[in-house]
Amino acid sequence: MLVIVIEVVLASGSMAKRSSRREKARRPRARPAFPIEHALAKLRELTRTLRVPVVTLAAQVSEDPWEVLAACILSLRTKDSTTAEAARRLFARARTPEATLGLPESELATLIYPVGFYRTKARVLHGLARAIRDEHQGRVPDDLDALLELKGVGRKTANLVLTQAFGKPGICVDTHVHRITNRWGYVRTRSPDETEQALRKKLPARWWIQINQILVAFGQGVCGPISPRCSECPIEASCEKIGVKHQR
Repeated sequence: MLVIVIEVVLASGSMAKRSSRREKARRPRARPAFPIEHALAKLRELTRTLRVPVVTLAAQVSEDPWEVLAACILSLRTKDSTTAEAARRLFARARTPEATLGLPESELATLIYPVGFYRTKARVLHGLARAIRDEHQGRVPDDLDALLELKGVGRKTANLVLTQAFGKPGICVDTHVHRITNRWGYVRTRSPDETEQALRKKLPARWWIQINQILVAFGQGVCGPISPRCSECPIEASCEKIGVKHQR
């Protein structure tokens, strides 16, 4: 009887070990952390070869703080190619807050048409130019909080002005940065503002200024919102492809 009990116990132990090994084999392996620095370095090289609207827009805008601010206002809910042409026409007539105030609002609206909400944006530009002239001695402020106090300026615009015009640390998160970093699985957020805060906690500082231009160009040329060109992506193997239903 004792021999039988011992054999049953040993058999049960052996079965338990085999079951445990099978469960471990079935358990999905934890995916390694997304290689953010490697990815951004590879994409920086790629985007230098792309001919996408954001490159055309950048060619129309200098590093002057007012031009960066005005172009960003024009770009909201507008294609970059349309924004680039509107910025070219606007800056041919007015490149400063004072010169912008010298144009009637109706003429300003005509110059920037057909950007989205062009009449509203003409009014916003006039208001910004007036506030900068009257409250900031004609200079665009180089402080995040001061920029956010300007009517019509949100976090995306404020961060873009800080990074592109003043070279100060900031992370400009637009729809491309929000979509792509979530698609990678690098962050898991529900809005661009949440993405900015998540990136501030984990993105190496040396990429803060660069990430927007890299991912906007990448998003326009390869990693679009629908049916991204994964076959052309140099970092496809590292991407979790969260939310991707169709790819090319």
